[in-house]
Formats: sequence, C-alpha cells, structure tokens
Amino acid sequence: MKTKAIKKDKVSVITLGCSKNLVDSEVLMSQLQHGGYDVQHDKWNKGRNIVIVNTCGFIDRAKEESINTILDYADAKNAGKIEKLYVTGCLSQRYKDNLEAEIPEVDAFFGTLELPRLLKTLKVDYQHELIGERFLTTPVHYAYLKISEGCNRTCSFCAIPLMRGKHISRTIEDLVAEAKNLAGQGVKELILIAQELTFYGLDIYKKRRLPELLAELSKVDGIEWIRLHYAYPAQFPLEIIDAIAENEKVCHYLDMPLQHASDNILTAMRRNITNAETLELISKIRAKVPDIAIRTTMLVGFPGETEQDFEDLKTFIEKVKFDRLGVFTYSHEESTRAHIQADDVPQELKEERAAELMSIQEQISNELNQKKVGQTFKVLFDRKEGGYFIGRTEFDSPEVDNEVLVPAKGAYVRVGDFANVKITSAEEFDLYGELV
Repeated sequence: MKTKAIKKDKVSVITLGCSKNLVDSEVLMSQLQHGGYDVQHDKWNKGRNIVIVNTCGFIDRAKEESINTILDYADAKNAGKIEKLYVTGCLSQRYKDNLEAEIPEVDAFFGTLELPRLLKTLKVDYQHELIGERFLTTPVHYAYLKISEGCNRTCSFCAIPLMRGKHISRTIEDLVAEAKNLAGQGVKELILIAQELTFYGLDIYKKRRLPELLAELSKVDGIEWIRLHYAYPAQFPLEIIDAIAENEKVCHYLDMPLQHASDNILTAMRRNITNAETLELISKIRAKVPDIAIRTTMLVGFPGETEQDFEDLKTFIEKVKFDRLGVFTYSHEESTRAHIQADDVPQELKEERAAELMSIQEQISNELNQKKVGQTFKVLFDRKEGGYFIGRTEFDSPEVDNEVLVPAKGAYVRVGDFANVKITSAEEFDLYGELV
C-alpha cells in the first residue's frame, strides 16, 4: 500500500535593516535548524513554503522597504506560492496593530523580543542551551557579536528605544562562550555591536565593563581582530580607548555616531554634548591612539536646522577629517520627542545637504588614502570579484568602509586569510595593492 510522503517544511528568513537584526535572524535560524527545519537566508525559491520577514522600522525608507517586502510575500501567499508568512523585528514591534489590520495575509506578527513565541508558533521549543550558537550569514571569517540590547539614551529623533526597549547587557560569560563557538566555525574577526557600547555592564555589573569584556574576548583562540561599533560620545569613558591601545587584537577603529556639530541642533537632539566637547574628545582619542580610524554618522535636516547650523557642521567635518563618514537625512518619527516640532526642512534640501557632506568627505577620504600609498598593511580578504581579491585593513568594517583590491592575476590568497599588502595606488574609497 502506498503512503503519502510527509512534506518537510522549508523556511526562508528575509532580513532587512542593521547588523543587530542580522544577528537576531542568525539566532532564529539556529533554533529552527535544531528544531528540524530546512532553513535558508535572504532569498526565496520554489519549494520554500514558509517565509519569515525580519523587518526594520528605523526611518521612513527602511519602513517602506519592510512594508513592500511584506506585501511581496503576501502576494506570493495569495498566489499559492507559499503557505505561511510571519513577520518579526522592529517594524512589527512598533506597528503590530496597524499591520495586522492592513495586511491580513500575514499569519502572525512578533516583536523584537518574542523569539520564543515565534518558535512556539512553528512548533519548535526554544532551546536555551543553544545560546552562543549561530547560523552564520556573513562570510565565515567574520561575525557580529551583539553585546547588549536596547538603549537608555533619550535622543529626540530616535525611535530605537520604542522598538528595542531599555538597555540590557549580556554577561561576559555568555559572550565569551559565543565567541568560542564562532571561532570554532572559522571566525577570525568579531564586530561588537550594540545601540550604545559604552553602557555595557552598567545594568548587570553596576559599572561599565567594556574594557574587561575586550580583555576576555581577546583570550579566545582563533580570534585575531575585535572591532567596536556604535559608541555614544557624551561622557565617553576613555578607558575604552586605553583598551584599544593596549590590546593588540582590538582594531584601531571606533564607530562613534555624532549626528551633528551645531550646538543649537545638538541641544535640540538631546545629545548632551557640545561642539567644543566633541572636538576635545576626538583630540584625546587621537592622542591615545594616533592611527585610530574614527567612523561617524551625521544627520541633516533636523527640525529647525538653519544654513548657519549646516555651515557649522561642514566646518566641523573639514576640521576633524574623519576617516569614515556616513550621512542620513532626518526622518520625522512619531512618538519621538522631535515629532512635536515642525518637520520644516524640505526633503529636497535635506538631500542636497547630505550630498554636499558626502562630497566633502569624498575629498577628505581621497586625501587620507593617498597618504597610504607606499605603506604596507595587514589585510583580511573577504571575497574574489571581477579579477581582484578584495579585503580590508583593521581600519575598515565590512560593507560600509574602504576596501583593498589586489589583482588576482599573478597573485593568490585564500578568502578568509590575512596577508600583507603594499598599497600601490588609491582612490576616494578604495586602495589598490600587491601582496608582499
């Protein structure tokens, strides 16, 4: 007698937004795998009957991308191409009720801290013993390590605390265990991420303990680079810079979003720091680690931003000469403190100001890169593409920073390996070199 085969559920997890979301997806996929599911990431193809969209709700463009992605898969469900559609992440956390009413094709919505409930819906038991195990979606030689969740800061433009909640640190023991698991998978570079790195440890240890965490992570065999992302500048603990200077595994790199440099706008943003204090902080950091690469982010078009405020910002950027800089245009987010103000800078002007800042930064980056010609750097190679092996120095983070290109013709290096490269030429955002 013939029996009907039981079809195995196959899941596609689609991740939108930042690296913190990516880590959440990796944890989710690890739990699903151990629960017996066939899982893939960031793509959907025929035969995948369940789709989970991990959304971003940070700014208007991110929200629009998330909604459009959900609608695309809702259409796929209506067409019979998938059976189940679930939505999680920041957008779902913030707008769950509205989304349920507007997109009934979604089988269930889950918030940012509802992983156990999502797993239960898929008939998978949340396994606490899997903490530290991840389904890596990055190249195997680097991985993000989320050291805390949420944020206690009160920046007037930011909706992150509404979606991610208050700051919650993970223990040093859990993070070291995860780092060992990642190293066992071949990870050589850890990129520490948090909404606010400098607060690490305050909630569970009653004091800031990022330097101690860095010291413990550096003891993990196989880890060669540790990189720091997202530090708040006000009352910045310089002990972190001491840890960077003293620990050879910690990259001379710091991602510190400053958002603005006009005192008027910094006050309105509730950033708790002035232009002069910021300049003093950067001077102290560079005195302790002269070759440190500082990456920052600026926000233009905040309510009330005048031409003089923007000129102050341009002058600041030209004076400091950041190694890396990104720019966002202001997004008027409901339920934030800034939302009660008029969004009075036209979008076209916001875009013009953003483009002008990036033009300034392009010149700065080119100037700094030309100084690297003739120097030799340790490079970690991420991929081979278009006739080049492409990698990064310790001064560059994946996807957002400069890259080093080595012609593949006549040279060979394995992806995921380190090699010394002599820089032979440079452009605004790329370096070219040869293996030493």
